[in-house]
Amino acid sequence: MRWLLIIICLLVCNSNVNAQLSFAERFNSLQQLSVDSGVTLTFDEPSTIDVSKPTILILFALPNGNTSAQSFGKKLVGGDDWHFDIQHIGAQTAFIRNTDQKSNYIVAYIENNLKSWPAWRKKFGYQDERLTTIVEITRAKYLKYNPQLILSCHSGGGSFVFGYINAQTEIPKYIQRIGFLDATYGYETEKHAEKLKRWLKAKNKSLQVIAYNDSVVVYNGKPLVSPTGGTWYRSKLMANDLQNDFKLKKADLPHRLNWNDKKQLIEFTLIKNPAAKIYHTVLVEKNGFIQLVFNGTAFHQINYNFWEDRVYSNFILK
Repeated sequence: MRWLLIIICLLVCNSNVNAQLSFAERFNSLQQLSVDSGVTLTFDEPSTIDVSKPTILILFALPNGNTSAQSFGKKLVGGDDWHFDIQHIGAQTAFIRNTDQKSNYIVAYIENNLKSWPAWRKKFGYQDERLTTIVEITRAKYLKYNPQLILSCHSGGGSFVFGYINAQTEIPKYIQRIGFLDATYGYETEKHAEKLKRWLKAKNKSLQVIAYNDSVVVYNGKPLVSPTGGTWYRSKLMANDLQNDFKLKKADLPHRLNWNDKKQLIEFTLIKNPAAKIYHTVLVEKNGFIQLVFNGTAFHQINYNFWEDRVYSNFILK
């Protein structure tokens, strides 16, 4: 199968870049790997990978309509596409590295040429073993560092993660953490609950879910999502499916609903929405990616809080 040949081209560039480089210089210095079926991986590595430190490899499945460069982010100037200012995964990664200097953090942006993981999976007949291959390619690149893997996603990127879970008999133990940023549209109890439960029962596994009440939003005169199709409904369904097995404590707070275990290794944070606004990208912007990585660790709320102003502004490149 052509897919199993995996590599069409590898563009290796010098990753030892100065933090003061412009966005164009920094992003263009990143390594890119083109994979069969229109998939491109873009690797954001630290300037040096210290073999004496733990390596954390974060796979970030892009949201619908975004390129890797837009997800990385930059300061907007006249004529720039607004997508460059809604996620800032590059700057949030820099904040993470600056805060935890005892680990190597590598982010692999996972993009496809349709700019939509639901559309990409549909095109290939939901052959989800292809997603397993993408994860294995990424892991193999850094295997000598024995990396801990985090699967993360925003929006339609959740389709990538759920498709990957579909393809597994068991979620591999080397997956340390799974994080959804308003990306649980594809959750189905019958397909995913038991696999997540078995995986979470292994030592130090973490599931982080962030969403908002999209069920009350009206856009162009129509509901933004169906009654059971949005991340508010699907995230609550997932939380309820896991609640008893992991003794998750539910809290109905003034501005959010929370389910979590004692160590916050499992946490659902669902923002209430009395004003019926669209917070789909704001969840990422307000330190959401940092929260997915740090919640339940020693670095939780070190110099940042989720759902407050950006703490990574100094790391955004021009």
